[in-house]
Amino acid sequence: MSTNSKIGILFGQENTFPQAFVDRVNEKQSQFKAEFVRIDQVEQSVPTDYAVIIDRISQDVPFYKAFLKNAALTGTAVINNPFWWSADEKFFNNALAVQLGVPVPKTILLPSKERPDDTNHNSFRNLQNMNWEGIFNHIGFPAFMKPHAGGGWKSVYKVDNPDQMFKAYDETAQLVMLYQEAIDFTDYFRCYCIGGKDVLIMPYEPRNPHHLRYAAEMQTTGDAGKKLLATMTDYVLKLNHGLGYDFNTVEFAVRDGIPIAIDFCNPAPDADVHSVGQKNFDWVVEAAANMAIDRAGKAKKGQDNLTWGTFVRSSVANQPLVTVPSTEAKAPKAKKETAKAPKTENVKEEAIADKPKKAKK
Repeated sequence: MSTNSKIGILFGQENTFPQAFVDRVNEKQSQFKAEFVRIDQVEQSVPTDYAVIIDRISQDVPFYKAFLKNAALTGTAVINNPFWWSADEKFFNNALAVQLGVPVPKTILLPSKERPDDTNHNSFRNLQNMNWEGIFNHIGFPAFMKPHAGGGWKSVYKVDNPDQMFKAYDETAQLVMLYQEAIDFTDYFRCYCIGGKDVLIMPYEPRNPHHLRYAAEMQTTGDAGKKLLATMTDYVLKLNHGLGYDFNTVEFAVRDGIPIAIDFCNPAPDADVHSVGQKNFDWVVEAAANMAIDRAGKAKKGQDNLTWGTFVRSSVANQPLVTVPSTEAKAPKAKKETAKAPKTENVKEEAIADKPKKAKK
């Protein structure tokens, strides 16, 4: 029988964060030994030795995802919840954000250009011709088209007119796509949220070379800047509580003083020291270590120790969606670096030619 006495991290090719996380957890306490997860046999309904597992790779490895679901079923607190992560996708996230009162870009869901395998025209008798004129009028130009699920900046297109849109659409094969308005922004931020309570707001310039994207400075200052930070903190908590993520990032493009959530489905966000910088890296390592230790201490053997968002919990209770109250905590200050973020007219997808790192396989 498992003792559930360890804290583990499951990862792929990334190097700096996993080792720093393990070292910090072990420095802070000795009750729960932290280590890289070890797997040599996975048997149905047999518990692991881990009270907590931080998952950084299962989105790319189906075997790991199945292992984590079995571990969660037998009492391990898996971060992030593998059942929710398997079901989540960007279009639903946007729809939930609207319900939570968080601004997002106008977005339309498009069917795959090519039919899925093992289907024919009879499989789509409920699908009418798309109202392209109405879609273009609603979204406007420029616009972005990107997969409704997945990430890594793959298959993302910026289009300036219908001809470009249809040409890009022809290349998407069986992908279900989002068609989304571009945001003309004056500030851009990437925000960590760990444990549903710790928020780090980082000025971010997506059009800079990868190593300079965090070398940005907040453009909004004074009282307007304080208000913006408080609003983003509130929105970050609302989104992560609604979705039920323990370890996530949220990106905002600020238009006319309003932070618009661009990307908030990143449950294995980049945490490499060479990407985020030393100060941000140290914050992430410390917050993640504190969260893991806390969750290990609270975990109940053999029970469900996963985090479920307010959407799922209110659905099970047959109640209206519960929104998160505005945080009364003082908004964190945005870090200031040396290089100023240039004003740009589009969201992060403009930099798709220079793809950022993510948790590697």
